[in-house]
Amino acid sequence: MLYIAIIILILLVLYFIFENFFMLTVRREKLGSGIKVVHVSDLHKRRFGTDNVRLIKKVRAEKPDIIILSGDLITRSETDFSSAEAVLRGLCETAPVYMIYGNHEQSIHKENKRIFKKMLLRNRQILLKNGCAELVVKGRTLKIYGLLEDYGVYKKNGGYRGLDVIEKKDIDRLLGPCPEGEVLLIAHNPFFGEEYAKWGAKYTFSGHVHGGSVRFFRKALLSPERRFFPKYAKGVYDFGGKKLLVSAGLGKLRLFDPPEIVVYEI
Repeated sequence: MLYIAIIILILLVLYFIFENFFMLTVRREKLGSGIKVVHVSDLHKRRFGTDNVRLIKKVRAEKPDIIILSGDLITRSETDFSSAEAVLRGLCETAPVYMIYGNHEQSIHKENKRIFKKMLLRNRQILLKNGCAELVVKGRTLKIYGLLEDYGVYKKNGGYRGLDVIEKKDIDRLLGPCPEGEVLLIAHNPFFGEEYAKWGAKYTFSGHVHGGSVRFFRKALLSPERRFFPKYAKGVYDFGGKKLLVSAGLGKLRLFDPPEIVVYEI
């Protein structure tokens, strides 16, 4: 019995290494037809080959019409943004890129934030900080909004107790009323999916939860806020026809939860 336990442990360690340092999966979701969106989230410090060439090749192979970056391209402790810049450069050469800040971009050191902003200015992505951009794709006009939430929804007074919440009225305050037409929202934190739907977004793209870090039987174990069994950790969630699209992302250590890019047809 001891030998069997040792073998299982060795296999688990080997799988953990393979999953975290070699795997890169593509999840596909057909929600409509006509427009292909690639969703990239929560890269943090993860590298998929030199200058993240494997990641860029995977995205390019999909021939997307739009690329969505839903936050945490970096980790707050990073000081070298060359790898993140390589990703942005490669993605911008592939399709129009729309991105938002996640909680890590919001909380990097002031000096590093200045360097990060300079890096963004060298590239062609469209950064949406409580702003909107319009894009015409195959005869359809998409109104793309990016939400920059108050940081209190992630951390407050140095901890995770009594965190702020987002309600429709807060989204109205930050973005204005949802307009008519086909509206896409990029919002890093998925826990307020119902409120994004109430606001009116047809599709909301989120990340943040890293799929729950560990998954058993398709159930997420842990959120970044140290909460067990978080909801809306990975997948497509429906709120009266409005869709919350949550990527498990690419970075951070994980188990039975491989790094992914998501390809949606909308």
